[in-house]
Amino acid sequence: MKRILLFVATNVAILLVLSVTLRLLGVDRILNEQGTGLDLTNLLVFSAVVGFAGSLISLAMSKFIAKRSMGVRVIEQPRNPTEAWLVETVRKQAQAAGIGMPEVGIFDAPDMNAFATGANRNNALVAVSSGLLHNMSQPQVEAVLAHEVSHVANGDMVTLTLIQGVVNTFVVFLSRVIGYTVDRVVFKTERDHGPAFMITTIIAQLVLGILASMIVMWFSRYREFRADAGGANLAGRQNMIGALERLRHGHSTPLPDSMQALGISTEKKPGGLARLFMTHPPLEERIAALRQAA
Repeated sequence: MKRILLFVATNVAILLVLSVTLRLLGVDRILNEQGTGLDLTNLLVFSAVVGFAGSLISLAMSKFIAKRSMGVRVIEQPRNPTEAWLVETVRKQAQAAGIGMPEVGIFDAPDMNAFATGANRNNALVAVSSGLLHNMSQPQVEAVLAHEVSHVANGDMVTLTLIQGVVNTFVVFLSRVIGYTVDRVVFKTERDHGPAFMITTIIAQLVLGILASMIVMWFSRYREFRADAGGANLAGRQNMIGALERLRHGHSTPLPDSMQALGISTEKKPGGLARLFMTHPPLEERIAALRQAA
C-alpha cells in the first residue's frame, strides 16, 4: 500500500511541476504556426513526454523515497535470529519466484504493515514494520513476505508505471484541449493563448487526474488478489489466509485516516463512489478469493 501512495503522490507532484515549468519556459508549443489552432501531433508528443516522465521518475525514486520517508533500516548484517530469519526467508522466496534478492528492511511502527518497492524485479526492497513482527506468528509473517515478494515477481511497479504514464498522457492532452476550447469558444480568444487557457487547463488537469486515479486504483485492487495468490503459492494457502485474518482482527478500532493510507490493507469498507478509490479490496473479499481458489 505504501508503494502505491508514495508512487502516485510523487507522480502527481512531478506531473504538475513539469507541466507548469514547461509552460512558463514556453516550450509547450501546442498551437500551429499561425497560433490559431491546435497542433495535435505536437500536443500528443508533449503530453506523452510529460506524462511518462512523471511516472518514470517516480519509479526510479520509489525505493529511495520509501527508505527515507518510512525510516527503513536495511538489514546489512542480521543483529539477531529474527533478522536472520527474515533475510533467509526472503532469499528463499525470491529464488522460488525467480527474482533477484531484494533488500530486506524493518521500520518502526506499531501497526502491522509491510511493503515492497523498486525499479525492477531484481532491484527491490521488502520491508516490514516492527508491529507486524510483534503481532504475527512466524508462518503469518512468512505469508506477508511472500505476498510482497509476489508483488515484485509480478512486476507490479513497472506495470503501474506504464498505466500511470498512459493516464497521465491523456490527462495532459485532454486538459489542454479543454483549455483551448474554453479559451476560444467562451472567451473568444482568436490567437495564441488567453488567460483562461492556463486557468481552465489547471482545473481540468486536477479534475481529470482524480478521475484517472480510479484506473490506477482499480489496478491496485486487482494486483492485491494476484499477490495474495502468489503468497499462497510461496508460503501456503492457509498461512496466507491466516495472515489476512490476523490483519482483519488486528485492530480493535479503525486506524486514523492518515494511517489507512499506510497499511498493508484498509480498515474501512467504503461504499458507493468511495469504493472506486480504494487501493485494496476488503480483506473479507481477499480471504474469500483464496478459499474459493482452494
